[in-house]
Amino acid sequence: MKLTRALPLATLTAAVAAASQAQAQTEITIGTVNNNDMVIMQSLTDAFEEAHPDIELDWVVLEENVLRQRMTTDIATQGGQFDVMTIGTYEVPIWAERGWLSPLDDLPAEYQVDDLLTSVRDGLSNDGTLHALPFYGESSMMYYRQDLFDEAGIEVSEQPSWEEVRDWASQLHDPEEQRAGICLRGKPGWGENMAFVSTLVNTFGGRWFDEDWQPQLDSPEWQEAIQFYVDLLNDFGPPGASSNGFNENLALFSRGSCAIWVDATSAAGKLYDPGESDVADRLGFAPAPVAKTPKGSHWLWSWALAIPATSENQEAARTFIQWATSREYIELVGDTQGWTSVPPGTRESTYANENYQEAAPFAGFVLEAMRSADPTDSTLEPSPYVGVQFVGIPEFQSIGTQVGQTVASALTGDVTVEQALQTAQRATERAMQRAGYLD
Repeated sequence: MKLTRALPLATLTAAVAAASQAQAQTEITIGTVNNNDMVIMQSLTDAFEEAHPDIELDWVVLEENVLRQRMTTDIATQGGQFDVMTIGTYEVPIWAERGWLSPLDDLPAEYQVDDLLTSVRDGLSNDGTLHALPFYGESSMMYYRQDLFDEAGIEVSEQPSWEEVRDWASQLHDPEEQRAGICLRGKPGWGENMAFVSTLVNTFGGRWFDEDWQPQLDSPEWQEAIQFYVDLLNDFGPPGASSNGFNENLALFSRGSCAIWVDATSAAGKLYDPGESDVADRLGFAPAPVAKTPKGSHWLWSWALAIPATSENQEAARTFIQWATSREYIELVGDTQGWTSVPPGTRESTYANENYQEAAPFAGFVLEAMRSADPTDSTLEPSPYVGVQFVGIPEFQSIGTQVGQTVASALTGDVTVEQALQTAQRATERAMQRAGYLD
């Protein structure tokens, strides 16, 4: 017969306690995008779990277009695969109105809701109630290589125009040095190429719809804006521009392969980090360029953390999103990753922080860009929708993605700009008729 030695009482007690803790531990599944700020958030898993030993984090990190598809499918079918979703200013009001997101109307005083930037807080609310907490916020701006501009004798105006940008790109384009004059988003997707293209169309005087919801994609303004975009990238952009989204262009610019880049202000922290960027000490920045009007020339966006109503772990999920969007989290990132790496565009206190101001020369500029972007007045001619780089209606996700594909086909030369916009116009008219916007 095999004899079993009795465990000491202290060891037995510890084992029981550990088993009890493991049994009580709640695992929450977080769906997020593979942008730099979210990668940092994932890297701090241990810090969260040490502070909250009863909660375990399970990460699903996806490319932007894939993330949007997965989140939308799961929430619409009530799949319940996620406890926390990374979504944005477009989805939150629409999904909240449908009852798909848990309201966040009883946040503790220590969270300091009033510290959140008003424009961001309003964009993540429905009927005055928050339904997501902002992880980082952004507008758009122009980055450029100050050293190359100085060598060429180029002085950047206080408010660059797109005509000036095209001229600068032509001077600095150097394929032999493997350097493009300009990098812009070309990867199709309503939140990829169309986020940029919509602002370009806005500043050229265009709009997605007139006041009667009639699509305007075959208008002279769209034609001029898209032709300008296609010619600019084909003449002075990098090879394969139609495959480049935010992350791809960030990598290109960071290693010195672009002279100019117009994109999200959230990239500034990484670009100015010498550990991440080869051009950190050779940068300049300016407002997003304008054409005919400054209206809608720069966007307003927030990547935010929301809890689907289907989550069975509401309390644990809420604990996590409060932690990840708190002042304390921002200070944690600043202390462990460097202050240029903190999530931007969410809290007034970040921009009042001396450590951030010292590390981030772009801080005041970004804050002003976010405050001045107006989703309620983003087009030269009146429009019926809210949004700068998107149209705040449920149908836009599929419409924007389809139009993004046709614009990408014009960029690759598979069709002319005129053909692409005619196709986009017909498809959008059919979608709006099916949705009941048009007779």
